[in-house]
Amino acid sequence: MYQPFLDYLEQSLFQRFDLHSRPIPAGLESQVSERGKNPATIKSWSYECAEFRKIRYTYIDAGASAQIFNSVIYPSHNSELPLLGIDFLSFGQVKNLIVMDFQPLFQDEAYLTKYIHPLKKLHEQYPDLAQNLEMKFYDANQYFSKYLLFAKTDPETVKTRVFEAFKDYLNLYWEMLADSELLTDPSDIGRIAKAQKDYDQYSADRDPASGLFSSYFGHEWSEKFLYGFLFEEAMPLAAAVAK
Repeated sequence: MYQPFLDYLEQSLFQRFDLHSRPIPAGLESQVSERGKNPATIKSWSYECAEFRKIRYTYIDAGASAQIFNSVIYPSHNSELPLLGIDFLSFGQVKNLIVMDFQPLFQDEAYLTKYIHPLKKLHEQYPDLAQNLEMKFYDANQYFSKYLLFAKTDPETVKTRVFEAFKDYLNLYWEMLADSELLTDPSDIGRIAKAQKDYDQYSADRDPASGLFSSYFGHEWSEKFLYGFLFEEAMPLAAAVAK
């Protein structure tokens, strides 16, 4: 269901940036599961360029049972830009959940005015995709903006409205990148590096997808995928306690 989204993201990235492959730990690039009604395959891609220190996206194809597309784009540490987060999940024909946001690294008013407020006008074009749903695993006031798209919808809306919103959000993000200024002060760059690391830790600690990965590919592989690829700057809880 989300293959056109992945194709558009790839095309958009390769047209605009000088991408270089970013290594993915062996065994995590792809995996096949025979569990469940339909065999599931998971494939991941990762790139870097001058503007972005890490671009990652993952697709899970379990046929009619599940279709999942997830991506996070991390700007280089000399940029204050929010992260670009995408999470589209479909389970059968009845459950379709979409999440897309400019994920702020900070919540102070000056930062939000500069980097999140430009999203307001575009967000208002998609009221049907901003349903103010309850977040069960995350604090909505941390690493999310008030202009995120967050909705339960149907397959036809995914193909039309969601795809249009996806393209609009991407294009605005590229525009904001082009207009942004690069940081030069080492203390500012260090502050961004810490904020992105904190984001990884926060996300790894709460990400509900780890249970899904475990159900398809086993707990051991899921843990490696979570900490070795998705949120590689995070420390597993057991290691953090031991430390």
